[in-house]
Amino acid sequence: MEFTKMHGLGNDFVIVYGEKELPANAAELAVKVCDRFFGVGADGLVYILPSEKANFMMRIMNSDGSEAEQCGNAIRCVAKYVYDYKLAQGEALTIETIGAGVQPLTIHAENGVAQTVRVDMGAPILEGAKIPVAVDGEQVVDQPIEALGESFRFTAVSMGNPHCVIYVDDAVNFDLAKWGPVLEKHPLFPKKVNVEFATVNSREQIDMRVWERGAGPTLACGTGACATLVSSVLNGHSDREATVSLKGGDLFIEWNESDNHVYMTGPAAFVYTGSLTA
Repeated sequence: MEFTKMHGLGNDFVIVYGEKELPANAAELAVKVCDRFFGVGADGLVYILPSEKANFMMRIMNSDGSEAEQCGNAIRCVAKYVYDYKLAQGEALTIETIGAGVQPLTIHAENGVAQTVRVDMGAPILEGAKIPVAVDGEQVVDQPIEALGESFRFTAVSMGNPHCVIYVDDAVNFDLAKWGPVLEKHPLFPKKVNVEFATVNSREQIDMRVWERGAGPTLACGTGACATLVSSVLNGHSDREATVSLKGGDLFIEWNESDNHVYMTGPAAFVYTGSLTA
């Protein structure tokens, strides 16, 4: 298996191009390949596949073998891959995902090399049943949740995958290892959930740390940054455009009022290429 290691703000992936469809053993491969001691090491295994609806299709297997509906950092990596390797023409592309449909994106390039990617992440899903979360209502904003004898307030948002945003005093130093696993699998979330811990420093800047469903703590989460911005607007904490600062770097997020879509802008980078044998 030929592969390319890439990352978006430290959220790293093993990228595979050339398959006609998702392999039957993709889940097993993801567990082996993503192992940081006995494999390549990554947060996910990503396949770039043919699509009848877009330029390409992206399928993402988490490091635990589960499939992710969407991933904001992975889609930027896919965009850079197909652009830099001249697999698509022009700086406007579309990528099909299983959870968020076809997503348009625009590449900012210099000398034929993609520098940043702006992705139309679509409209956020706010209705409890569709996120899904076991709380009724058109929006799930500032709701109570209990874990390990402690109480928090959360806002739920789906960006094609479910997110639970919790505001804390110091997101940068928050104990992800303690709270991430129990909240990811909380009974309120029937399909589990990505958990974001956020601190709003101004109406234009938010610190966020993330525990990703199926992957654990990662250096960045694109859909999580989008969900955090949406949550912050719903709670009156931020403007509709803000920088979300993750452990691996910054993403610029916009929630456009005219079309209700969320736009994410950030970099992607190559690490190395290689091959794997069974």
